[in-house]
Amino acid sequence: MSPPDARSPRPALFLDRDGVLNLDRGYVSRWADFTWVDGARAVVRAFNQAGWWVFVVTNQSGIGRGYYAEADMHALHARMGEALAQDGARIDAFYWCPHHPDAAEERYRHPDPPDRKPNPGMLLRAMADWPVDRQASFMIGDKPGDMEAAARAGVEGLQIGRAHVWTPVPSTSRMPPSACHKTRTPPTPRMHTYHSTLITNPCLL
Repeated sequence: MSPPDARSPRPALFLDRDGVLNLDRGYVSRWADFTWVDGARAVVRAFNQAGWWVFVVTNQSGIGRGYYAEADMHALHARMGEALAQDGARIDAFYWCPHHPDAAEERYRHPDPPDRKPNPGMLLRAMADWPVDRQASFMIGDKPGDMEAAARAGVEGLQIGRAHVWTPVPSTSRMPPSACHKTRTPPTPRMHTYHSTLITNPCLL
């Protein structure tokens, strides 16, 4: 999806992909190997409905290592988008980094790729491309590198455990999304770890 013309900033939910949205089986590149984490699509929909941007920021060194092609990743992301659309949800943009210091192809080889987490490049690019309220935004990931990237981008980081379950919590308020944004206390960048059930209601964060 292309960034909108309206430049009113919104909070953004930054999501790692493997291990957060889908089971991490190692270098997932085919739809046949892709399995959603229980509740992940409902959480994306909840943040969409609350007026947040939802971005995926994913290291994809499997491309640079020659395990699969960039076209394979795009095809997988397209299938993710189709599945989300069936649930009334969407990813506003995918950001990926195919580069790695040991990449098989020279075009993907870089000693310290600026977009590869724990570097913050993908998050910074998303915030340059879209009108994002940085202070109200946060990132969910399953690795320390995700948390470091979030902190270096100036957003809060929420680290989940490997055996997490997404559990959207119904709001107890009828506030519109704009009210949710205004009443949420802007966080300072810090790290939190959740090891089982991650409660994800935008108005309750």
